[in-house]
Amino acid sequence: MPPAAVPAVILRFAPEERVPMTDALSRMLATRDWILADGATGTNLFNMGLGAGEPPEFWNIDHADRILTLYRGAVGAGSDLFLTNSFGGNASRLRLHGAERRVRELNVAAAALGREVADTAGRPVIVAGSIGPTGEIFAPMGALTQTVAVEMFHEQAEGLKEGGADVLWVETISAPEELKAAAEAARLAGMPWCGTMSFDTAGRTMMGTTSAQLADLVEKLPNPPVAFGANCGVGASDLLRTVLGFVAQGTERPIIAKGNAGIPKYHDGHIHYDGTPALMAEYAVLARDCGVRLIGGCCGTMPDHLRAMREALESRAPGPRPTLEAITGALGGFSSASDGTGDDTGPKRERRGRRG
Repeated sequence: MPPAAVPAVILRFAPEERVPMTDALSRMLATRDWILADGATGTNLFNMGLGAGEPPEFWNIDHADRILTLYRGAVGAGSDLFLTNSFGGNASRLRLHGAERRVRELNVAAAALGREVADTAGRPVIVAGSIGPTGEIFAPMGALTQTVAVEMFHEQAEGLKEGGADVLWVETISAPEELKAAAEAARLAGMPWCGTMSFDTAGRTMMGTTSAQLADLVEKLPNPPVAFGANCGVGASDLLRTVLGFVAQGTERPIIAKGNAGIPKYHDGHIHYDGTPALMAEYAVLARDCGVRLIGGCCGTMPDHLRAMREALESRAPGPRPTLEAITGALGGFSSASDGTGDDTGPKRERRGRRG
């Protein structure tokens, strides 16, 4: 990492619009072939006692010790970057719990706890301020306007910035309009940002966006992200097919992959993910070989998975870009025949044994 004394270069915007060209994540990317991100937030918190329907963000104040445990679990397992407990920390989501006036408080706390963990890690660790979707539908199908979306995301971004986040991490987005609103909010807050969409509907997002369309969209934004990619969705194999869709567009922007630890199954009143640490290790190596620079997990990904992923990335030499057949052979078949772009090649998901 370059010396801390190296000054950041500032783009020439109005004072409230300054965006540093050199940020902690960009500096780390400049010195690493890959960065290990964190795993699940919700799954880990449910295991700590979070109740169904209980907003996780309240724990940033009410159970700060548990949020510190969450963050330390990821860092202790080898993550170079972890997301704050603020996914639902916008006014629209918090309004469901009568807490729309607590946006700043809860986001500042989420990032400040992260800053405490990162600053005592003994190595460079990035605090990524998680920003999830509003949960509303944009006009004309819904009531949400671009102006209101920008205002909500900006309010959250300012809280995360105040708490000490290094970068904003916009995730699980379905609509291009929402990604554009988050990008504008990041610009207004003067913060670098990353963005991922969830391709969970036959290779497309819920609102119909394909991997090719996202790769094109981010390059046309006035304030493009440091990195972009996919998170959540269905299984790890589907997510890597989406990644290959990004790569096929010739993008040079760093790609993010945060796949689920297998497929969720309902058992004894709880949701369990069937992906083993060995499976996620395979996923991590395949993601790297696909060209992914920021590799992590999403739902179901626990510290044991992260440790296995780190060990595999450090011990296994890079290989050629995997084929669709290599991906399904290691991780299982796809959930749909198509990746949403018109290329219908590749095997469908079959219920069969998985490596590991």
